Amino acid sequence: MFSWLLTVWGEQIPVLQPVSGDASFRRYFRAQLADGRHYIVMDAPPQQEDCQPFVKVAKLLRAGGVNVPQIVQANLAQGWLVLSDFGDETFLAALNTYPAHDLYLQAIQTLLGIQKIIPHDVVPVYDRERLLRELQLFETWYLEQHLGATLTTAERAALDVLFARLLDNIAAQPTVLVHRDYHSRNLMVTEQGLGVLDFQDAVAGAITYDLVSLLRDAYVAWDEAQVIDWAIRYWDEARRAGLPVHADFGAFYRDMEWMGLQRHLKVLGVFARLNVRDGKSAYLNDIPRVLHYVRATAARYREFSPLLALLDRIGDDDGLQQGYTF
Repeated sequence: MFSWLLTVWGEQIPVLQPVSGDASFRRYFRAQLADGRHYIVMDAPPQQEDCQPFVKVAKLLRAGGVNVPQIVQANLAQGWLVLSDFGDETFLAALNTYPAHDLYLQAIQTLLGIQKIIPHDVVPVYDRERLLRELQLFETWYLEQHLGATLTTAERAALDVLFARLLDNIAAQPTVLVHRDYHSRNLMVTEQGLGVLDFQDAVAGAITYDLVSLLRDAYVAWDEAQVIDWAIRYWDEARRAGLPVHADFGAFYRDMEWMGLQRHLKVLGVFARLNVRDGKSAYLNDIPRVLHYVRATAARYREFSPLLALLDRIGDDDGLQQGYTF
């Protein structure tokens, strides 16, 4: 990679420093040049990662006015990209400095901008089969691999019914462009406004998906009253923008909660897999927060009472006593 970077910048030899990575096989470096310029270099091994979706979605988002990194140079065969540098201040870190309400209103406006973009055929459809595969991660990796639990025949059948109900609800929701990981670690505070990262897995999916990712974040939590307040503000702005949200806020909020349950069950499976399979144990610290979301939502709807019974039987720890509000 270094020899290729020399062809990008000619005589200038970049100084590379690792920057925060993500849950994938991608690695990121900050390249500092002698003349003061700096960039982000992505190293995505082609055997595990494909840069082409990143490039396609970046073009789609930039054309729609979303602040995403500019692709300065690309070597797709080797999985190398040179990107403009948004700096180090994530949305999550900025919550220690700036008023949270202002930041979330910015994030909502940015999300509305994403949802106004017509996905065309640039991104795949977030279909029922894919959503079901994600739900199955909960049983395979969280329950069985992480907790060592063995489900009874009745429990497995109850999960199948629960999953089907979730998927029926999600399938009935309006479809928009979905980032898929729209949360505090993938948003950056920049001079040009909020920057958006990690968008390569974008899909055409349910309109509530990114909102619940933002408001019920795996890395920072807020009390229910605050979440409802921001959800109402989004819903009102979305209606003004002509986006296809439900005309009744109560129905919209229910859809958001059910979408969130699908996402959070998936996330439990993903975090467990990252630990068991990939040795990335840091994600275990965030499981109690996600599990709290699962329990709180399941407790509000009788359709999900078998899930609560299952979690009670296997003796999980939802971390409620630890107070995860930021």
